[in-house]
Amino acid sequence: MPGDDPTLLFTNAGMVQFKDVFLGKERRPYARAATAQRCVRAGGKHNDLENVGYTARHHTFFEMLGNFSFGDYFKREAIRFAWEFITGELALPRERLWVTVFDTDEEAFDLWVRDIGVEAARVVRLGADSNFWAMGETGPCGPCSEIFYDHGPAVAGGPPGSPEADGDRYVEIWNLVFMQYARAADGALTPLPQPSVDTGMGLERIVAVMQGVHSNYDIDLFRAIIAEVVRVTGARDVGSPSLRVIADHIRAASFLIVDGVLPSNEGVATSCVASSAVRSATVTSSARRSRSSIASSRCWRGRWARPIRNSPKARSMPRACCARRKIASRRRSPPA
Repeated sequence: MPGDDPTLLFTNAGMVQFKDVFLGKERRPYARAATAQRCVRAGGKHNDLENVGYTARHHTFFEMLGNFSFGDYFKREAIRFAWEFITGELALPRERLWVTVFDTDEEAFDLWVRDIGVEAARVVRLGADSNFWAMGETGPCGPCSEIFYDHGPAVAGGPPGSPEADGDRYVEIWNLVFMQYARAADGALTPLPQPSVDTGMGLERIVAVMQGVHSNYDIDLFRAIIAEVVRVTGARDVGSPSLRVIADHIRAASFLIVDGVLPSNEGVATSCVASSAVRSATVTSSARRSRSSIASSRCWRGRWARPIRNSPKARSMPRACCARRKIASRRRSPPA
């Protein structure tokens, strides 16, 4: 949950906690940072709710890894750091990597081609819809450069910028945002006090690459949850998108509850996500018990919640689970 930001309902990116630092309103005792941030995208500008379960890469809840510079290093270093980490530490093959840049960002294009040595044919220029990043309608923003991984011809889809780009073959694994502007409510862009860097790498996406699977839902973070959902619902089609929807929404609702966002008239987002999971359970299984059992099964209180179970907010988990069972059990008939 964002601390002091009325423009956001949820933390939807790793840079949210640094917004005032980018704007020059706050100073920190450091000029560089690296984080692992819990994020929710279930509404607003960045809303992945409708895509969940139907693509290999979208989630309502995910963990964003990132490195940041506050007036310290900029484009050259950010690009070099990212390439060294991906091809060195992670040992990903260079020939599987593609890059995008903002269509007028000649500096970024030259850095990728001349300094890093990526073939110009695999550096794609894209417009503002894809490569000019902003957290919301207002606030820090700037051109960005994305790194894509090619999962191979066995997966449908084309490279970034192509008509088939929406497929799952080429998946963005890291976004390097060059924070240069502050966007006002009227859309005006003002240069930031100091150019900065905000990068974001989805944990689930890079884990899929490292574990040799093309779908985020096939990684170890999801396999146990989906297996439990199959057991509870008695689902026969283990490839059903509904199973992925349920698994994703269980994670999202659980972490929202841990952060104190309880299902209620005020906690509408949590109720909405959980209700969506219940609807998917209805589609997956005709067994009435599955709709109330999902909330109380051990996957709802799964191992991924345990490290933070001792926090004050986490102590509300049992009561919240009981509330979720009541909400689920009231849905006795399938939605229209």
